Amino acid sequence: MERIQLLENWLKVQFPAKPFTLQPASADASFRRYFRVSFKDQTLIAMDAPPQQEDCTPFIQVAEILAAAGVHVPKIVAQNLDQGFLLLSDLGDTTFLQALNNQMDSADQLYGDAIDALIKLQLSQQVEGLPGYDEALLLRELNLFPDWYVSRHLRIAITEKQQAVLQSIFTRIIQNNLAQPRVLVHRDYHSRNLMVTSPNPGIIDFQDAVVGPITYDLVSLFKDAYIRWDEERILDWMIRYWEKARKAGLPVSTDFAEFYRDFEWMGVQRHIKILGVFARLYYRDGKENYLNDMPLVMEYLRKTCKRYRELHLLLNLLDELNPIESDQKIGYTF
Repeated sequence: MERIQLLENWLKVQFPAKPFTLQPASADASFRRYFRVSFKDQTLIAMDAPPQQEDCTPFIQVAEILAAAGVHVPKIVAQNLDQGFLLLSDLGDTTFLQALNNQMDSADQLYGDAIDALIKLQLSQQVEGLPGYDEALLLRELNLFPDWYVSRHLRIAITEKQQAVLQSIFTRIIQNNLAQPRVLVHRDYHSRNLMVTSPNPGIIDFQDAVVGPITYDLVSLFKDAYIRWDEERILDWMIRYWEKARKAGLPVSTDFAEFYRDFEWMGVQRHIKILGVFARLYYRDGKENYLNDMPLVMEYLRKTCKRYRELHLLLNLLDELNPIESDQKIGYTF
């Protein structure tokens, strides 16, 4: 309540003669919260990012970079970094996920728009000052899996042998990830962070952007933790992206099979990480809904491990750690 009162007081200073109402708009996986500020003639979005837990500076920096790249992001109307408040233009309240749940027929149009916007984002040369998606960060993310998914969620004490296998696999995954061409990476480019707007899409939750592997945001988009697409459709969208990316001059492989393999290996890194992140969100932050999204993420991970001989050791380890999941029948179609 204290944060809300602070926010209301700040808004009253910004708009001394304009009455408004404040309603929750959304919350994300961090400590940030969003409120819709409704005036008689317009609505705005207030971001509440407690300074002791969140820094608004990266959001402002990346918003400028993405706007310059020609993609649709919220405009920053006002800011108070000391208190951790930003006032943003309102991109509406319909995410891709909500739109798709209501009308699946719109998928090709929405994802076509998302592909076009992603290419603009990846073409951006204004990446100075952004962190690199380097070996240390990739490994730190992967280690969330043994620390939170295995130890806390499965309640299994991993053996020294299993840990050695896991670290050797992590090394191989990271080698692939680091060998990929590097571009601007949103880092959470998926159906909950893409808004149905004009121009479409509106892009949010971009403050963690880095410079990293070109396939990363494609994994976020097409192997989304919150909505399932069959592999034929993913393959079709990947081909559409690859063709457009080549025409745009992005550094994608001229061999689609090689490009798709990199996409899948990048997915292994992301899905191992997400299993750890979702477990942490539940056990540390009390956000239990993320547990419901774990089975789809594990399915993505197991399917990819099944396809590549070099990842069979990881599949075997997953079977050892959670034999119940290994007994579930998954159709491998690619």
